[in-house]
Amino acid sequence: MLNTPEQRTLQSREEGSLLKIQRAIVSVSEKRGLFEFVKALQEFGVEIISTGGTYKNLRDLGLQVTSVSEVTGFPEILDGRVKTLHPNIHAGILAVLDNPSHRNQLQEQKIQPIDLVVVNLYPFEETIAKENVHLDEAIEQIDIGGPAMVRAAAKNFRHTAVVVNPALYGVIIEEMREHQGGITAQTRFQLARAAFEHTAHYDSAVSQYLSGLTSRSQLPDALTVSMRKAQDLRYGENPHQNAALYGKFNEHFKKLHGKELSYNNILDMNAAALLCAEFDEPTAVIVKHNNPCGAASGENLLDAYQKALATDSKSAFGGIVCVNRTLDSDTAQAINDIFTEVIIAPEYGGRVLELLMKKKDRRLIQQAVNLRKLRDLEIRSVVGGLLAQDPDQHRLFPDQMKIVTKRKPTDDELASMMFAWKVAKHVKSNTIVYARGDRTLGVGAGQMSRVDSAKIAALKAAEAGLNLQGCAVASDAFFPFADGLLEAIKVGATAVIQPGGSVRDEEVIKAADEHNVAMAFTGIRHFRH
Repeated sequence: MLNTPEQRTLQSREEGSLLKIQRAIVSVSEKRGLFEFVKALQEFGVEIISTGGTYKNLRDLGLQVTSVSEVTGFPEILDGRVKTLHPNIHAGILAVLDNPSHRNQLQEQKIQPIDLVVVNLYPFEETIAKENVHLDEAIEQIDIGGPAMVRAAAKNFRHTAVVVNPALYGVIIEEMREHQGGITAQTRFQLARAAFEHTAHYDSAVSQYLSGLTSRSQLPDALTVSMRKAQDLRYGENPHQNAALYGKFNEHFKKLHGKELSYNNILDMNAAALLCAEFDEPTAVIVKHNNPCGAASGENLLDAYQKALATDSKSAFGGIVCVNRTLDSDTAQAINDIFTEVIIAPEYGGRVLELLMKKKDRRLIQQAVNLRKLRDLEIRSVVGGLLAQDPDQHRLFPDQMKIVTKRKPTDDELASMMFAWKVAKHVKSNTIVYARGDRTLGVGAGQMSRVDSAKIAALKAAEAGLNLQGCAVASDAFFPFADGLLEAIKVGATAVIQPGGSVRDEEVIKAADEHNVAMAFTGIRHFRH
């Protein structure tokens, strides 16, 4: 026979798969929707326990709330660092209510169960996103009591529900209305999963921030990757593949108009923006299938775009265009003349958006970040694991090259070599890029043989009606034999830039000297697989 209120409470907590909510602890940093949620809970007779600023906020709004100190019998101390770290809180959350021993211990200690934990954590990510945030400020935003309660409730999801996302408040209340104040086992399980995702992401953010404060001479022993889902995508590379976008890509690239971005759009946008970031001059880049089919700099964007388009106007159809200046009306009109999937610009001037929005499906993107400042690891999946590397952010300057041939390049050839080298860094290996001055003439990408890349790049130039006589050629890796170099010389290249480092370098240098070609070694390879 149940003689005490505590005994009757314990038995009535869980009826079948339903958990009847009678007591909740609420401690949140993000107070969006909190008043309405707590008020609705109280309509079911739920007792509310709260802490610090949340307690004050709810009391000021006229709600009946019990202070956590009344439950623990201990004041909040150490500037709020210690509030909920107490057996009266954690035993109430962690008790297995169908375990007689747990029930007896709760009764002996006069501890009441806590059925619902409503917690979201200190705003650590928002804090470290501020300009020049101090380490001490960041450390104070590392939550301790919150994650402990969230993890405890998630572990004990059979007997405790946990809510970490304000967006779910309405869902919880609707379910309680449907089940006379109860929450189903299925919902509690899903809430627990979301809670562990929440704390894992939070700890990952702290770890990444602290790691970023030290110079990284080696990659971490344990790689923790946690990113929130930004959006589901219609499909992946192909319609039969599911896909989603995670992380902050949408903060760096804001869609102003057009259809939802596809998986392939996002990959191409990334490739185009990274190449465009190599240049300080007004520059336009056109990308197709993750490779540039044209890139050029000029006195203005229109000049740059027209030269980039001339490299391979056929492949540019349905491509991605990225510019590194405010997009003006003349350039916008030129881009508008052919079918373009995505346009990326830091700003859109005048009535440019009005013009470009006439094509309802075309995506217009505003690039909101300087990609040169990003230092994120590059991560790719392999069977059973991940590959991680530092991003290839090496920038070459003319005085870092070593001229290895008898003839030195002219100033014009040197400019062509530098331009070709910047583009080659962003082309799939094996890479050959022909360029003159500030424009590409032909791009050979992703071939198994470097000779074939040289031939394809020359073929593309010929199809475009571009003369390769006197151009420079860039190779992302060394020429293993002289044949690839000779192929480039045959079509008109007079200057070569390549990493060097082949066992046959002397043979390649000799071939360049025999044809009076200037060649520079960079000592840097730019493979891109």
